[in-house]
Amino acid sequence: MSEADEQERAPEKETGRLEAFSDGVMAVIITLMAIDLKAPTGGGFSDLGRTVPGLLVYVLSFGFVGIYWNNHHHLLRATVHISGAVMWFNLHLLLWLSLIPLVTAWMAAHWRDHAPTASYAVVALGSAVAFTLLQKAIIRADGPASRIAEALGSNRKGQVSLVVYVAAIGLALVNPVISDVAFVAVALLWFVPDRRLDAWR
Repeated sequence: MSEADEQERAPEKETGRLEAFSDGVMAVIITLMAIDLKAPTGGGFSDLGRTVPGLLVYVLSFGFVGIYWNNHHHLLRATVHISGAVMWFNLHLLLWLSLIPLVTAWMAAHWRDHAPTASYAVVALGSAVAFTLLQKAIIRADGPASRIAEALGSNRKGQVSLVVYVAAIGLALVNPVISDVAFVAVALLWFVPDRRLDAWR
């Protein structure tokens, strides 16, 4: 293998270990949410209907984790250098994501109540802030003129998400359903992976 080939493979090897660890943690998070699903207590469709709110919260959280997994994959594929700060900010992101099964179970059981929905919004906000900080750490590691800095640009989607999640915390104390709509809106905003990073895969 030539020196040029080794240099080309080095970034992928450097980011691969971090990506594999993160994938494993996110897989465990989804597994914990699935384990917490409860079957209907009876055999009728009315019993199934009573589980619908909890199922919808599960689907929202599944999509939430899936979106982070997808965008995290694209982000690391465009990353060249993994610094100590990148590793710690990545762990910071995983910390917030690991709280999702807890708030999902609470919100599924008490979806009409203010506190569970507000707590869900806090975790969503913490995760969004953590992802933003991870992006900034990667830009510092790769340099301000790096391809990752060029691709991310002003990061308007991230800024919009932060504003919506902050609003969702307050709105949950007024009407939890409004916050639920805000969660879905942000999920739809991020459903398609950031195309700015596709070119660097």
